[in-house]
Amino acid sequence: MNIKSFKLGLFTGVFALVALSANAQQPKQTEHSNANVRMGQKALLDGDFKNAESYLTKALPQEGKDPDVLYMLGYSQFQNGDYKKSAETFGKVVALNGKNANALYFKAKATNNLAVQATNKTSVANKEQLLRGAIEDYSKAITITPNDSKFYQNRAIASRDLGILIGTAGTPNYNKAMATDAYNNAIKDYEKVLSFDASKKDIQTEIKKAKVYRDNLK
Repeated sequence: MNIKSFKLGLFTGVFALVALSANAQQPKQTEHSNANVRMGQKALLDGDFKNAESYLTKALPQEGKDPDVLYMLGYSQFQNGDYKKSAETFGKVVALNGKNANALYFKAKATNNLAVQATNKTSVANKEQLLRGAIEDYSKAITITPNDSKFYQNRAIASRDLGILIGTAGTPNYNKAMATDAYNNAIKDYEKVLSFDASKKDIQTEIKKAKVYRDNLK
């Protein structure tokens, strides 16, 4: 028996409620027949992300085509800080359901985190590619759900990170014009966030910082 509807609420910083399937608005829920999925779901709801990932990984490949199971696994991997695996898993969710804006959001967020992770020793060119991929995924999520402010806020962060990456003089990918565009895009998205809630002081501060970064490009 497959999960027909499942809604997961976990308060983790910028997000509070994530829907795990296109049918998540339906109130009826059914128990999954796979014991590892059931245990993984319980661990996830308990905030035990390590065990959740372990159980859900064991459920594969039998449940490898179930977007709900993959979503839970990707979310667990994200919370465990394994951003590479998380981005790959959410990519599988998107491949199964390209209209899942939340999966696109987490894929992008995991990719962005991977790009700026201090332990990531990949090349600057690869980091740029990761950030551009994150921006693209956020844009796709916005197309699907245009009134979710966190999509704009996180796309702004990715654009800012891109500006920092390619706007640092002496780095292999230095490009002042492209860095300027990246900062301008970040500012535009931050301003969009303020259009939802003009009282957000943190966003006002981020706009000021992005303008300083842009104006100090060499």
